[in-house]
Amino acid sequence: MDALVASYASDSDTDGDAPAPTECEAAPEPPESSALLPPPPLDLLQPPNFVDYSTVVQGSRVRSFPHVEGNYALHVYIPVVIPSDARKYLAFVMKRAASCVPDLYAVDADYALSELCKDEQKLEKVLLSREFHVSLGRTVAIQVHQIESLVAMLRQKFRPQQQYWMDFNKWEHFTNDDCTRSFLSLEVTSTGLPEISRQISMVDDVYRLHGLPEFYKNPRPHISLAWALGDVSCKLKQAIKEIEQSQSSMGTSQKCHLRCKFSHVVCKIGKKVYDICKLVD
Repeated sequence: MDALVASYASDSDTDGDAPAPTECEAAPEPPESSALLPPPPLDLLQPPNFVDYSTVVQGSRVRSFPHVEGNYALHVYIPVVIPSDARKYLAFVMKRAASCVPDLYAVDADYALSELCKDEQKLEKVLLSREFHVSLGRTVAIQVHQIESLVAMLRQKFRPQQQYWMDFNKWEHFTNDDCTRSFLSLEVTSTGLPEISRQISMVDDVYRLHGLPEFYKNPRPHISLAWALGDVSCKLKQAIKEIEQSQSSMGTSQKCHLRCKFSHVVCKIGKKVYDICKLVD
């Protein structure tokens, strides 16, 4: 497709570089209209799986802490990609959640969940196919001079890591510290919990040495799939109750067990991403 676009753009791209005709040279005659290429069909310039995000309502978030010149937001986490065989079930759950809590938005993407649920292609592309994360430390502000030592210490701490499985087996709701946002999440309560808890302690050690606030005393590792403004815990609790009731009525073949393998820890500082550890199968 890029080659097709380039072929139509090549004529105009070179116009600015062509030298002007001198007095001794006659200006070239314009090409006949039959020799000009017609404009490309719009469907050829649009990928087959294109999603028009402009038709989806967006939400607005509140910053966790004010922007200060010279400070950068730090986030240490485990990237999580939902397996393709689990997305059909999660699409069903998201539709049920959107019917209970109309003000939910896709996490990070900030598009209205109720609108995404009207189109399964949009729901999978915008929400279920994205990368989620299990936080290993609080999102905090750090200064530029702390970046190098912090990344180096994290890499040293995580050097001896091995792969393990994480089971996201419980629907739960959370609110952030200042209750400006609520989240619909999948929590790890069994397989993978001891390993993630140890990794959180490792990140706490590095945070402590840099004068940064440690993680919560009783960590509850999870991925968040949707969010809403304010504290809507009551609505989310009711939505989770309905989700669990629908799960209990499903046959075992229809239920989905979301299991992912740990293999990667990432440290995001500002817009830059650092690999802390990356294991290969």
